[in-house]
Amino acid sequence: MTRHGNRLDLDPDTVERDLVKLVLTVVELLRQLMERQALRRVDTGELSEEQEERIGLTLMLLEDRMTELRERYGLRPEDLNLDLGPLGPLLPRS
Repeated sequence: MTRHGNRLDLDPDTVERDLVKLVLTVVELLRQLMERQALRRVDTGELSEEQEERIGLTLMLLEDRMTELRERYGLRPEDLNLDLGPLGPLLPRS
């Protein structure tokens, strides 16, 4: 995206990559929250073995798909971690 006077020239490839980056950041945040919730439920014994297996498989498949999409758009995992200034990064550092 470049600015010319009062007009913005938007590069479609850059806009698409930035949009994908934003969407993947939100999905990654939700994935991590679901993973933590699932681990908490496993630790407290709330889930049957079948439920544990199903949740584990779902989270693995989601992580694999996220990796595929990041690679397609040339994004690294750290590219999805927005800097919130004084609050620090959005996602926990791996």
